[in-house]
Amino acid sequence: MNSPRVLTAPAGMRDESERLRRTGNRIAVVPTMGALHEGHASLIRIARGAADVVITTVFVNPSQFGPGEDYARYPRDLRRDVEIAGEAGADIVFAPPAAGVYPDGYATWVTVEGVTEGLEGGVRPGHFRGVATVVTKIFNMTRPHLAVFGQKDAQQVAVIRRLTRDLDFGVEILVAPTVREPDGLAMSSRNAYLSPEERREAPVLYRSLCRGEVLLRGGERDAARVTAEVRRIIRSESRGEIDYVSLADGETLREIESAGDGPMLLSLAVRFGATRLIDNVPIAARHTGEEPKR
Repeated sequence: MNSPRVLTAPAGMRDESERLRRTGNRIAVVPTMGALHEGHASLIRIARGAADVVITTVFVNPSQFGPGEDYARYPRDLRRDVEIAGEAGADIVFAPPAAGVYPDGYATWVTVEGVTEGLEGGVRPGHFRGVATVVTKIFNMTRPHLAVFGQKDAQQVAVIRRLTRDLDFGVEILVAPTVREPDGLAMSSRNAYLSPEERREAPVLYRSLCRGEVLLRGGERDAARVTAEVRRIIRSESRGEIDYVSLADGETLREIESAGDGPMLLSLAVRFGATRLIDNVPIAARHTGEEPKR
C-alpha cells in the first residue's frame, strides 16, 4: 500500500507543488470532502493513470453548506481517508484546517453565473459560490495539471468546467462515471445517514432515472411526461420527499420542455428523512449513438 504524505499548511502545499512542477512532474488533484469510499477511490485511480503525482484533498468546506444543512455532522475520519487514498494511489493528502482556507477577515468569493441558477443552485442558495471559491483556492494551492471529479455531481462539474475556462486556470478536467452499489444506489458519503429502511428504499432513485432514460431513448419528447413518470415511481415505491426532478440541456443545464437531439441531463434530489440524496443520468446526443457514461 502507498503511504501518502499528509500536508496541512496551504503555503507548504504550494511550495511542494511548485517543486514538483519544476522537476517535470505532471500533477493531478482529486478534491474531496473526506469520508472516502469506492467512488472517491475510483477517481484517485483515474488520476493515478494520468499523472506522475496524485494529490487528494480532504476538506469539509463550510462555505458550501447552507443554514440547517449537515456541516457539523458531516462524517470526518482523516486516518481512514489517508488509508483509502493511499490504497488507491494518492501520493499526497492535503487536509488543511478551515482557518487555513478562510483566515480571519476573508472576504473574497467566486461566483459562476448561468449553470448555477437551477437544480441544486435553485434550492441551495450560495452553495455553488462556496464550491467555486474552494475549488479556485484548491487549484491555487495544489497547482495541478488536471483534476478529476465524479459525474454524480453533474452540476458541480458544469460549474467547475465553466470556472476553469473563464478564469484561464489551464487545468484539464476529467469526469469519471458514477460508481454505484450493487443495487444501483449512487455511492455517497451521506448514504451513511440512512436508516436501514431508508437504505432499502433509496435505490428507487436510480430505477426511476433509468425508466426516464428508457422513455427518452424510446422517442418520448415531452419532458413533463418523463419527469412525471420518474416522480410516480419514487412516490409509489418509497416515502422519499422529492425536491426536484429535472430534464435539462446537457450543456447549459437549463430545463427543457421538449427533448431534442443534443445531450441532456435527467437529474433529481430526494430527501429520505433528514438525508438528501442526488443522482442523475446523462443522455447522450441522439445522433451519436453513444451510450452514457455512468
